[in-house]
Amino acid sequence: MAGREDLEDGRGTARREERARIVDAASRCLAANAGATVSVGRILDEAGLSTRAFYRHFGSKDDLLGALFRKDADIFTAEMRAAAAVAAAPADALRLLVRGTLRLTWDPRRRGRVLLMVSEEAVRARGYAAERARIDAAARTLIAGIIERGRAAGDFPAVRDVAADAGSIGALLRHAVDEQLARPSPDAARAAADRVVGFALRALGGAGARP
Repeated sequence: MAGREDLEDGRGTARREERARIVDAASRCLAANAGATVSVGRILDEAGLSTRAFYRHFGSKDDLLGALFRKDADIFTAEMRAAAAVAAAPADALRLLVRGTLRLTWDPRRRGRVLLMVSEEAVRARGYAAERARIDAAARTLIAGIIERGRAAGDFPAVRDVAADAGSIGALLRHAVDEQLARPSPDAARAAADRVVGFALRALGGAGARP
């Protein structure tokens, strides 16, 4: 017979799977509706679940949209952190981060997901501003880690304030992303990435590195 712990583990797994079904269904519905408003009922029809199932995991549709936003953002942040960690040099790590971020604006596999997260439905959701701030903070933390690595290696001799420099580069990168989302183009996104990297390397004292 299954013990109490086995039963609890089984219930926990089932609940996680149920929650994931709702989040995935919300993503599909928003994508199919070009980011416009989608009802909870439609999402649950897509997931094949009941209203009771929804409220086991979310207090409101805003909570669901926040979870969807967080999931995609955390996946991307983890990818960029892993790429930066194995880069041969700090300048290469910064280049990978910036280019990877700008790629989101035109890569067909990723652009749709990003547009969902800046859609009218998402932006109106309660807690959106806090989630956006959390993602911006994660990006600044990644950039700060790269800058600190470069300063320690002597690659970025002009660094005086890691946090301030990371904030400036992060703000410039966010602006470039917003511009490219409005006018998507692989060539323009690559050019924007090169401008951001070039500016950052000059500011950090790594102007000798290629953009």
